Amino acid sequence: MRVVLIEDEIPALEKIERYILKYDESYSIVAKLSSISQAVNWFENNAKDYDIVFMDIQLSDGLSFDIFNQVQIKKPVIFVTAFDEYAIDAFKVNSIDYILKPITFTDISKALNKFKNLKKYLPTDIENVSKALHQKKYKNRFLVRIGNHIHSIETANTSLFFAEGRTVFLVTNDNKKFVLDYKLEDLEHILEPKDFFRVNRTYILNLNAINDVIMYSNSRLKIVVNANADKDIIVSRERVSTFKNWFEGN
Repeated sequence: MRVVLIEDEIPALEKIERYILKYDESYSIVAKLSSISQAVNWFENNAKDYDIVFMDIQLSDGLSFDIFNQVQIKKPVIFVTAFDEYAIDAFKVNSIDYILKPITFTDISKALNKFKNLKKYLPTDIENVSKALHQKKYKNRFLVRIGNHIHSIETANTSLFFAEGRTVFLVTNDNKKFVLDYKLEDLEHILEPKDFFRVNRTYILNLNAINDVIMYSNSRLKIVVNANADKDIIVSRERVSTFKNWFEGN
């Protein structure tokens, strides 16, 4: 098995290599790369000379996702990183696992076992297997209580979610408001990200509920929705760029 390592921290690189060879000493480390530029150059000249890639995300010259924008990597990738916020982006490319540092031999073994199993059953379609493996099902209904009755509301019929103190509310397209037994942080993980976006600490909005986006003070944005919001909905400054990409469909 031919392995490519992309890691800019020497101790981490050495540990990954040691654990891989401990897992199977017949494995061969065919390249050790420490930057986006090195990786792009190597893959351009060695398109078929490897079987799997171990890749850190934050490299010395940027995020390793940029490698995929410049060259094709058709073999499976195992990401190894100290940051958990890139997991969704990682599985948009042909990743089969996401290991958080500090890594252990058990982490490496489980990832390589997964790779071997995938390769055994579908050896020629590992990229599509990766995508199917990590395709997440998002919540399409919520149960709400009305007096002594329980109703089911489709997520698609929800304009927004918002928090008031520790209480979180669901607001429907026809302006009905219900208490939910969720935190906004929980909702971020169970709502379809292409349809819902958390614009600030208080609001998560449905794309279809947005009627207008207005330039606001200090480079922020004000959102007008089809529901009656109790307060102005302002996209926090640090989320403006991400919101624009989401609103555009990127």
